[in-house]
Amino acid sequence: MTKPSIKIDVVSDVVCPWCYIGKRRLEKAIQQVGDQIDITVEYHPFELNPEMPAEGRNQRDYLVKKFGSEAKYEQVTGHVTSTAAQEGLVFDFTKQKISPNTRQAHRLIYFAKQKGKQLEMKEALMKAYFTDGIDLTKIENLEKVATSVGIDAAEVNEFLQSNDGLNEVVAKEKLNVQRGISGVPFFIINNQYGVSGAQPSEVFANAFLEISGISSGDKVRS
Repeated sequence: MTKPSIKIDVVSDVVCPWCYIGKRRLEKAIQQVGDQIDITVEYHPFELNPEMPAEGRNQRDYLVKKFGSEAKYEQVTGHVTSTAAQEGLVFDFTKQKISPNTRQAHRLIYFAKQKGKQLEMKEALMKAYFTDGIDLTKIENLEKVATSVGIDAAEVNEFLQSNDGLNEVVAKEKLNVQRGISGVPFFIINNQYGVSGAQPSEVFANAFLEISGISSGDKVRS
C-alpha cells in the first residue's frame, strides 16, 4: 500500500534560535511518523535583521539593546539555551561574537539546494552559529561550512564571489512577506496549512497524521 505524502516548506533564518529548536522538533516528528507517511522538507529564506550591516554587529551589544537590558539578555539567552538542550542542541552564546547579516548564508543554502545538499547546509550553518560561534560574515568561514557538507571549495568560492542566487533569495523573502509571514519559524504543510512557531514534536506529528487521514487512534502522545 502506498504511503500518503506530505511536503513541508519551512521559512526560517539561520540565526533564529527558535528556528533551530523548531527544526529539531520537526525532525523528531518526522521520525515518529516516518513509517506511515513520506515527508519531504524544503527550507526558505527569512531575515530577522535585514538591516544588519554586511560586517555584522557585536552580538551581545546588539541583543542587550534589542531586549532592553543585560538582565533581560541573560534571561532570554538562558531560557533558549536550556530549551535547546532539551532537544539535544548545544547553544553557546559566549562563543558568538558577531550577529551577522544572513543574506550570504541564505544564498549558500540556495546554492546547496542545486547540489542536493540543502538540508545538510541548513544544519551545518545553524550548528556553526549556535554551537561553534562561527562568524558567518566571513566568506572563508562560509566556505568551510560548505565544504564540511561535501561541496567543492572552489565552486563555493566562485559562487560567493558572484551575485548568483541573490535575486532568487530576495524574491523568496518578498514572497514570504506577501504571504503574511512576519515571524519565524513558520511551517507550510502541503501548501495549505500554516503552523507558526517551534511547536512540540507531538503537535507536528499529530498534524501530519490528521492531514494524511490516518486514524486518530494512531496519533502520537507526549
